Amino acid sequence: MSFWEYLITRHQQLLTDAFQHVSAVFQCMVIATLLGVVIGVVSYRSGWGGSLAITSTATILTIPSLAAIGLLIPLVGLGVAPTVITLTLYGLLPIVRNSIVGLRGVDPSLVDAATGIGMSRTARLLRVELPLAWPPILTGIRVSTQMLMGIAAIAAYASGPGLGNEIFRGIASLGSANAINQVLAGTLGIVILALLFDAAYVLLGRLTIPRGIRA
Repeated sequence: MSFWEYLITRHQQLLTDAFQHVSAVFQCMVIATLLGVVIGVVSYRSGWGGSLAITSTATILTIPSLAAIGLLIPLVGLGVAPTVITLTLYGLLPIVRNSIVGLRGVDPSLVDAATGIGMSRTARLLRVELPLAWPPILTGIRVSTQMLMGIAAIAAYASGPGLGNEIFRGIASLGSANAINQVLAGTLGIVILALLFDAAYVLLGRLTIPRGIRA
């Protein structure tokens, strides 16, 4: 069976796996973004606090993703839970780092001006600092998403959702007629989804970042 014939025959399953892959990555990115920005907001004013936040989240990436999922299985079982925990933790570093860099890069004179007109600290953060720090934060989100698209494939080891199941099935049946087709379909599917995600972020940036800041 050719690769094209395989895609036609298995398109329903492939579309289901692709949807589950996108859903898992998107949901984990939402959680990671919220956590990462909060950590950045809490720690960016302190030199040691920012360093601790970046070092801690960077340490997570030194753990092989397969090992991380394997260690979580006895604690939370198979399926969605280890997938969500692993992807969320692995997505933190770029967001935390870029949140801290972006917030520290806000022009102090703008913050002083906001203080001068009576804005509270919370108002300055929400209306001045975070909007100006949004471009680097969005860049961190893009980087995290690209990372998680690949790492999510490993979730199939723990019976997680996504295109990783197609890849693992192909690897487990190497030598059979469709083994290479399965691995190739899963891999290309992840690459295509990653490119679509990145294009969506480019569009989001154009819609949410004023032209003057982009320049």
